[in-house]
Amino acid sequence: MSEKTVTRADLVEALARRANMQRADANRLLSRMLEMMQDALIEGETVKLSRFGNFNVRAKRQRIGRNPKTGEEVPITPRRVVTFRPSQMLREFVEKGGSSGRAKG
Repeated sequence: MSEKTVTRADLVEALARRANMQRADANRLLSRMLEMMQDALIEGETVKLSRFGNFNVRAKRQRIGRNPKTGEEVPITPRRVVTFRPSQMLREFVEKGGSSGRAKG
């Protein structure tokens, strides 16, 4: 299994190459898509990407945690967290190692 991390720059480069567009245009497109997803999540909406998965915001209540060094109880404040649930198609695709006939690169 590869230890490579796909970065934003990698996504921009791949988008530019696959869609035959300038890198600057691909960067603007990716940035705008991510902004739209972020805005929806801030509003508490679910972002559903067909054949990929769902991004949700979940509210976590206040709870008591422990400092691992001292064992002291510490209150953990309530917060909102983003969760991702992959689609069944994505899970199967990853499990099979991506063998769907789709060309890479």
